[in-house]
Amino acid sequence: MKADRLALFVVAIVVLVYGVIYPNTAVVLSSFERAGSWTLANYREILGQSVVIEAIVSSLGLSIATVVLCALVGVPLAFLFERFTFPGRRLFAAIAGLPLVLPPLVGTVAFIFLAGETGILAHSIQNLLGLENPPWRLTGWPALLLFHTYTMYPFFYVFTGAGLRRIDASLAEAARSLGGSRVFVFTRVLAPQLTPSLIAAALLTFMTSMASFSAPLLFGGNVRVLTLEIYTARQRGDTTMAVTETVILAVISLAALIAFQRYEGTRKFAAATMKGAPRRRVTIASGKARVLAATAAVIFAIVLVLPVATLFLVSFAQEGSWTTQTLPAAYTLENYQRIFSDPFASEVFFNSFSMSAVAAIAALLWSFCVVTLLVKTKRGKPAFLGQTGRRLLSLLILVPWALPGTVVAVSVAEAYGQPSLLLGSFVLVGTFWILPVVYFLRFMPLVVRALQASMEQVDPALPEAAGSLGARAWQRFARVTLPLVWPGAVAGTLLAFVIALGEYVASVLVFVPVNRPISIAIASELRDFNVGAAAAYGVVLIVIISLSMAVAGKLERKR
Repeated sequence: MKADRLALFVVAIVVLVYGVIYPNTAVVLSSFERAGSWTLANYREILGQSVVIEAIVSSLGLSIATVVLCALVGVPLAFLFERFTFPGRRLFAAIAGLPLVLPPLVGTVAFIFLAGETGILAHSIQNLLGLENPPWRLTGWPALLLFHTYTMYPFFYVFTGAGLRRIDASLAEAARSLGGSRVFVFTRVLAPQLTPSLIAAALLTFMTSMASFSAPLLFGGNVRVLTLEIYTARQRGDTTMAVTETVILAVISLAALIAFQRYEGTRKFAAATMKGAPRRRVTIASGKARVLAATAAVIFAIVLVLPVATLFLVSFAQEGSWTTQTLPAAYTLENYQRIFSDPFASEVFFNSFSMSAVAAIAALLWSFCVVTLLVKTKRGKPAFLGQTGRRLLSLLILVPWALPGTVVAVSVAEAYGQPSLLLGSFVLVGTFWILPVVYFLRFMPLVVRALQASMEQVDPALPEAAGSLGARAWQRFARVTLPLVWPGAVAGTLLAFVIALGEYVASVLVFVPVNRPISIAIASELRDFNVGAAAAYGVVLIVIISLSMAVAGKLERKR
């Protein structure tokens, strides 16, 4: 038994050394190296530049402002849909999660087509009011905050909704029966119970905003952020600046990860103490209130659906037919026919599918090795590692998820862009396998967490009983454990697969012509002003992601 666990431990450590420890350590060491010696000169020089300080401050300010705005939108929506019943509530609650199926680049493109200064909405208002110029420009801080709020508020909506379903309603009822006001009940009873969920949502929103690349690239204007500065430095061949800025961005992101780990125990404690029944939804009795709630939900749903609907409409636009008009003047199916019939155009689907599938399946197989080391025995002790080793292993697994895609791509490119100690003369950069490796490292924490949650729900007495009846280790795993954890494992694997399909931040830094993915094809079509083809790629990607997430959700509910 110990020999089996030792073999799994070796596999886990090898992957972490090659994929996490060595690349990130190489980048950190490289940032301190200049002219063959170790020095802080790179940091002094780079941090002495006003543009770099501006990028750091802007990235932090943008992320903090995004967290605040997303909380102001997501938390009230969660209360509305979880605490009250009104006509169409289920439909509107489902639509509220729509931004989750939009890959960052596709969402950015849809936003430009709808709300850009040459988009449908701006043209409509310009023509309606008879203006000579568009009523606004989709650029700068307002555009970034608007887009980030639109795409990231679901984190607060989902986490707060889950928290509301877990909390003990009897506590609030007891406080009210003792004379507590609504404000008192919310601030002293509900808010403390929701705090772990709100903190988790805030940290996830913060890290996602820090990693944002597509929106600052396409309509950030003069707003400097670290992800763009790293990309620009690599494009002009300034490796030293790119590596040093990568370390700075990684430090900020890892600080968020440490905070997440710190509050993870609080979230488990809060969940463990909530033993009562959740509060039932209240039917809105007042006619005016019902109309107001339904109207607000309809307006909110329209705002959410409009970018996707715009993308769908533009996907049928004939190339060159949409210039200064409010809507495309001619429609055709040629965009879809082209992306499926043209070998060069359809090749990106094969590339994305194959690379994402390889990364997701590898993550699934590796996750079984790791989770076996992380789960506890029936007596509550770690199965193989000590408590300290278990925590360290969990931290190392989460590092690639906490780091922005820019950081992961740069670290892999710098570590394996030349002959190295671990790969010898083999150079990973420039090959087809560079993107599957990056996808694997970025999204394997999702699979590990999903599988670990499933494994921890399995009663250890079941495989132990099978062992007492003579079943070998592989028989216990195949006949007892695997059927019980399979739905959760597949759900996590599908989630990693669909996110990898739309990955753009890491892809744009290390892709080569032989592995050009869908996201790069969309960006290329936009550069060539083929808006119809770019939209068609986006629609197909959204459909694939929606179907995959529906399957993942069904499997999760089954678990």
